[in-house]
Amino acid sequence: MKEMAKAIVIFDIDGVVRDVSGSYRRAIADTVEYFTTQAYRPTPLDIDQLKSEGVWNNDWEASQELIYRYFETQEQTREQLQLDYDAIVAFFQSRYRGTDPNNFTGYICNEPLLLQPSYLEQLTQAGIAWGFFSGATRASANYVLEKRLGLQSPVLIAMEDAPGKPDPTGLFATVRLLENGIEQKSAIVYVGDTVADMYTVEKARNLDSARSWIGVGVLPPHVQETAARADAYGETLLAAGASVVLSNVQELTPRQIQKLTSSSTRTVL
Repeated sequence: MKEMAKAIVIFDIDGVVRDVSGSYRRAIADTVEYFTTQAYRPTPLDIDQLKSEGVWNNDWEASQELIYRYFETQEQTREQLQLDYDAIVAFFQSRYRGTDPNNFTGYICNEPLLLQPSYLEQLTQAGIAWGFFSGATRASANYVLEKRLGLQSPVLIAMEDAPGKPDPTGLFATVRLLENGIEQKSAIVYVGDTVADMYTVEKARNLDSARSWIGVGVLPPHVQETAARADAYGETLLAAGASVVLSNVQELTPRQIQKLTSSSTRTVL
């Protein structure tokens, strides 16, 4: 049996590289509260339950959906409401990015980092290629990757570059950029914190079975406040297809990557 080529690791950003519980998720709650005229502010668990459906990776669309669902409980139909999506996006961005068109001044400025550049250097030294595929806007993704982490032009496929997850188009595009024309079939490890991320891996596997596709789940910080919630969230990721669930992305060491690419066990660590 031929030895498997060095793996490629592709990271989601939100909940994996940066903690967005006080930024993106706070902006969702603010937006829903505003457009329901302060009648409903979704809890973190409400947002997790929506995202567990696997199709609400876009936080603007998630905000709109939560607004619609609230009004449906008040016996109003979507046809009656006809929400202004652009207005929802504008309000969300005013909270997340801030109101200055030239500089970030909003919640994005205070996102804790979940990995350090030294971790990525460790992967490079082990001969493992890495890049990023995220549903975040390119400006937001580059802010954390280049300004906060100091990475130099990292491989990135962002919101503007591909359809939203769980469509795997962006994952394939990231792989192509990292392989750069080399004719090989490296194992692909995609690291994410949502059901949609795991579904993306599954869809990629169905479209390209010639290589190994491995989903790695990471528990976002906001679900680690209690063991019961962390366990439940981890089980949800495993059920969605994760091969392993970690509490922090930096637990995905070169040794762990080697184990994953030659194993099919599914566990929460």
